[in-house]
Amino acid sequence: MKLEDLADLRFNYDAVGSTRYDKTPQGYHRLEHRVLLGAGDDVFQLASDGLLQWRMHRGAGLPVRATDTPPRIGTNALASMTAGLLFNRLRTLSPLNRLGLPVPCRIVWTVNEPDRIGFAYGTLPGHPASGEESFVVTRDTDGVHLTIRAYSRAATWYTRLGGPLTRQVQQYTARQYAAALRRLACCGG
Repeated sequence: MKLEDLADLRFNYDAVGSTRYDKTPQGYHRLEHRVLLGAGDDVFQLASDGLLQWRMHRGAGLPVRATDTPPRIGTNALASMTAGLLFNRLRTLSPLNRLGLPVPCRIVWTVNEPDRIGFAYGTLPGHPASGEESFVVTRDTDGVHLTIRAYSRAATWYTRLGGPLTRQVQQYTARQYAAALRRLACCGG
C-alpha cells in the first residue's frame, strides 16, 4: 500500500468524529489514556510540535508518512506497524523497520487553541482496526497533559483472532505514544 493509494478510500466505520465529543459508538471498544507530560510553556510547545510533526508516532516505533505536516482535516497518513513498535532495539535496524502491517488513516478533526492542540484520525480500508483515535495536548493549571482517546473494533481476520490481545496491543501503543511525547516534551527529542 502506498500513501497516494489512500486518496480515494472511504472510512471503514460510520461514526466519524465521535472522539471529539467523547462518544463511543455501540459495538466498539473504548480506550482513554491521559498522562502528565510536565509543566510550563516550553513543555506545551515541545509536546505540541512533537505531536504535529508526527515525531510522537515515530518515537513510539510507528513510522508514518503523511500528505500534510502539520496534519489538517483530510490529511492522509500511512503508518507501518513494525516489530520496532514492540521491541525498541529493532527500531534502529532500518531494513527490518520497512517490513510491517500498513496502517492507513485520514485526519477527521483538528484543534488549535491557546491551551489545546491535537487531531484525530479515522481508519481506512487495510487498517487492522476500524474506528478512530485522537491525540490532544492540553495546558491545564496542574500541568501539560496528553490525552489519547480511541474507539475501535477488529477489521481483519487476524485482529478478530487476536481478541483481547489486540486491545492490549492498542493500550501498549498508547503508552508508547505517551512515553515518546514525554521524551520530546522534556528535552526536545
